[in-house]
Amino acid sequence: MSVWLPTAPCRPDTCLGERTPEVSQPRRALRLTACLVAVLVGVLLSLPVRLLPYGTRDRLIRLWARVLLRTLGVTVNLGTTGTTGTAGTARAGGASDGGAAVGGSAVGAGAVGADGALVVANHVSWLDIPLLAAGRPGRSLAKTEVRKWPVLGPLVAWGGTVFLDRDRLRTLPDTVAAVTEVLRSGHPVIVFPEGSTWCGRESGRFRPALFQAAVEAGAFVQPVTIRYRLADGRPTSAPAFIGDDGLLTSLARVVAVRGLVADVTFLPPIPPPGPQPTRAGARRELARAAQAAVEGIR
Repeated sequence: MSVWLPTAPCRPDTCLGERTPEVSQPRRALRLTACLVAVLVGVLLSLPVRLLPYGTRDRLIRLWARVLLRTLGVTVNLGTTGTTGTAGTARAGGASDGGAAVGGSAVGAGAVGADGALVVANHVSWLDIPLLAAGRPGRSLAKTEVRKWPVLGPLVAWGGTVFLDRDRLRTLPDTVAAVTEVLRSGHPVIVFPEGSTWCGRESGRFRPALFQAAVEAGAFVQPVTIRYRLADGRPTSAPAFIGDDGLLTSLARVVAVRGLVADVTFLPPIPPPGPQPTRAGARRELARAAQAAVEGIR
């Protein structure tokens, strides 16, 4: 494992022992079935959807992500904060037992427009990806292992995901170049710069390497904070996908929770840095600014 992509110290046996309210076994089975249907529909439609105009494709991806989250029993609050620190929330519908409570696009006072931006967020769970897609779809950066996941692997690959081999550091420049090209084409790219998932109670340092793509493309950086809690406001690590946790084990844990809420806050965008003595200095400045913004909300 490279220094750039460390392994988080969080482990299921130490971070996932909390008791959470749970739904009945039939309700879990219903959620799993609905989730499978949503994923299969996504797989079937992924190729024709890619042929649609960008704006139409964006709207359909947002809709699909919200439906997927609803099937899992996740209530989603999409919010923005402006430069004054005031917050707004895009929220519609929802239910105490878990429904996707989301409004329109989360792009607002705290987010840049539809042009390319490097979207960076703290990383807790595989749920983070559909959560961000529900507010602002974009091409994701993912580890190569994701390509091998059943059903979801082909889906994310067809979605234009840029894959990174975590164990081969020499491939990093090519990955940065690929992300730079996407940003220059005017499309956002979603990156989790901590390099690994964390339980939510702890967090990792934002690694600066991929911020080089924003420097090269002259793109804004869009920080986003993701927090998971229960309906009564208590934080929860139940959605965390950490250590040697299996995808199916994590999925079963998520669908069992009653009243799971995800708060997704789009923070004020960070413009490209001014002249720096070195390119490394520019990307480090962006990484520090983005992490400070995310931790300021968390």
